[in-house]
Amino acid sequence: MLHSIQKFIKNISPFTPLIVAFDLGTHTTKIGLKGKGVILREPTCAAYRTQPVREYLFFGTDAKQIIGKTPEFLHIIKPLVNGIVSDFDTEVALIRYYIEKSVLPYVHSSFIKPPLHAITAVPSTSTEIEQKAVEEALLKAGCSSVSLIKKPLASASGAGFNVFFHKPHLVVDIGAGLIEMSIISGGGIVLYRSLKQAGDHMDKVIANYIHLKHGVLLGEASCEKLKIACLNFTNIEKTELVRGKSLENGLPKSIKIKSSELREALTPVFSLILDTVKELLEVAATEIVNDIYQEGILLTGKAALIPGFSAYMSEALKVEVLVSEHSPEATIYGLLKIADSPEHMKAAQINIA
Repeated sequence: MLHSIQKFIKNISPFTPLIVAFDLGTHTTKIGLKGKGVILREPTCAAYRTQPVREYLFFGTDAKQIIGKTPEFLHIIKPLVNGIVSDFDTEVALIRYYIEKSVLPYVHSSFIKPPLHAITAVPSTSTEIEQKAVEEALLKAGCSSVSLIKKPLASASGAGFNVFFHKPHLVVDIGAGLIEMSIISGGGIVLYRSLKQAGDHMDKVIANYIHLKHGVLLGEASCEKLKIACLNFTNIEKTELVRGKSLENGLPKSIKIKSSELREALTPVFSLILDTVKELLEVAATEIVNDIYQEGILLTGKAALIPGFSAYMSEALKVEVLVSEHSPEATIYGLLKIADSPEHMKAAQINIA
């Protein structure tokens, strides 16, 4: 019924559809508008109260700022886990709010709104049911139609590669919920591997390390800030002061954490990333490996900005590792780039029942 109504509205609308790109990230939601660029960057987070009825009160930054500080009747939800929709209703409410905040101000008519055509990226490992959940969430949030693109294609395109040319590229995208490693050629994915030990998992590893070594409990936000401020793979030793709760007496306690401690804590995670890239190269055809060694490996995602990380990977893999210009936003830029070409969008689009 919903599809029929939306199709009817689309057919009678005198307006050309607005093409809106959605990067529905585990940590951050980004929205781009064709011809305008990126128009929103907000945390993928919402807060609702359970009494007397379920009602959403805060979204994005406002919701993230109160994590761990709320009464029992106020719940903070991150509706995406490992790049997959885990709370459908919250994701719909979040997308609807972000559309009203960022997209609708560009709509000049107050009487009849033009239909919105959404183009979004989904993990290469996502199942048909998971892809359908993303499509339904966007439709229910107010979009009239949806095009789904495999995320590695969007990320590589946003980094400047021509993904529709028959030249293999290896892209390692380290996000908050998922790490995707894909060999791309001719508009498709030749080989891929994925890991769930991404940014959010790293925060938990850091919290556990500090808990065991220093006897201090740190919150999720504190671990994320510590990782951003202190983690590096250079010779520079940074020190950051953090405050948590002492396990001895339950009182606040301040400790100093060094860059070397964070590297020690996260060594198993980064070793796993390197081993998985090596495995991908081992199973790839000889011709593909030869091209990758000539072109290098592309690193995208926020982790690509960790100082010295690309050099660390390059030394371990004996291959040049490149960092894309807009690494954390490669996916949204790639979606906008693909949206500029109807032929490319048709070629890259996932067809689901």
